Amino acid sequence: MRPFLVVGNWKMNGTRESATQLVNEILRGPELPATAEIAICPPFVYLADMARLLNGGTLILGAQNLCAEDNGPYTGEVSGSMLRDAGCRYVIVGHSERRNLYAENDALVARKFMAAQRAGLTPILCVGETLTQRQRGETHAVIMRQLMAVLDAAGIDAFDQAVVAYEPVWAIGTGKTATSAQAQEVHALVRACISAGNARIGGAIRLLYGGSVKASNAAELFQMPDINGGLVGGASLEAYEFIAICKAAI
Repeated sequence: MRPFLVVGNWKMNGTRESATQLVNEILRGPELPATAEIAICPPFVYLADMARLLNGGTLILGAQNLCAEDNGPYTGEVSGSMLRDAGCRYVIVGHSERRNLYAENDALVARKFMAAQRAGLTPILCVGETLTQRQRGETHAVIMRQLMAVLDAAGIDAFDQAVVAYEPVWAIGTGKTATSAQAQEVHALVRACISAGNARIGGAIRLLYGGSVKASNAAELFQMPDINGGLVGGASLEAYEFIAICKAAI
């Protein structure tokens, strides 16, 4: 069985003190499953602090976003090489909040995906539909459009060093969760699309579910054949809840 990847996305939450406390509670809490690869993605300003705390241990450092450019006059942006220098191994690209609140389109997400890989980072590519799109029966079309934008730009081989996360927008921070069958259907679509380009890569790529994942539903979701872990939002801000989700991945 492939290793799982469970990612805690803290979004724009916390302080240096609370972030430090959270990581210490995770590290000192119940033993994390050895078979699960576990990453945390704090805000940019806490990356250096978290890197010192993790110190190459059980948890892996990731970032929530990056600039599509490698360097240059882009005030306020953070490049992939800067994230790598800060100790990151993963970076989230195309999160629904970036797409919806900051108008990041498919082409920009593809550029960020490639920028991450140029810097030696593994991109976690997010795809997902809104409630309106689901109600109109457009889920598959939306997922395929978002995925193909990156496949066409980066090529199938780029997905050998990538992760894809399905995050139904209607289930993020709403308390609603896609049923395990609904989530599995989309994950199977993503895997089939990638497998059509390269069967080995499609069979090996890790696919995550993100959308109000919590300890009470994680085990059922992770039992689905094409769901290899979670992109966890709010639940990752509570140490024992996050650890329980991680344990559900084994």
